[in-house]
Amino acid sequence: MDSALIVSSNEKYIAFFAEILKSASIGHIVDIHSCGDARRLLLERDFDLVLINAPLKDETGEMLARFIAAKGASQVILVVKTEFYEAVSAVCEDDGVLTIAKPINKTIFWSALTLARSAQSRLTKVKAENAKLKQKIEDIRVIDRAKLILISYMNMTEKEAHRYIEKEAMDSRQSRREVAEGIIKTYEN
Repeated sequence: MDSALIVSSNEKYIAFFAEILKSASIGHIVDIHSCGDARRLLLERDFDLVLINAPLKDETGEMLARFIAAKGASQVILVVKTEFYEAVSAVCEDDGVLTIAKPINKTIFWSALTLARSAQSRLTKVKAENAKLKQKIEDIRVIDRAKLILISYMNMTEKEAHRYIEKEAMDSRQSRREVAEGIIKTYEN
């Protein structure tokens, strides 16, 4: 994690969280005092971690936490009063929000931060795998489109078109997608 947003109207908590985040090697820390300001800032940029100390001046913080978690770009830690912990946690945990009860100490917060880092790492890996799969699907679509062109214009069978693309890729030291894009460009212009 490289960046964190602290949303809190309490300066003592801001200082407490910032100290621990700095010791965890999080270099870019921004603090905001209201949910409205946090929403506006989050429209402009993403943070690896968003820490919400509830309640805030303009809302409880629960809706903001769920909104941020739904976007999926940030890990969210929501700190609430002990009497609200169970109810808020029950509502927020399905959205992926880590909830902590006040009073809070360094050990508890460090544990939550470690869990958030672990989840962020796992999420990053899943996103990378998802991007790879999307790329593969797009490659298959382009190659299949080129095969259809070869079948239509060159009267090849599907097997012959497949072999032609593979052979061209090997001979020209290009990927099958690059060869397919060349075929599409040639015949569709």
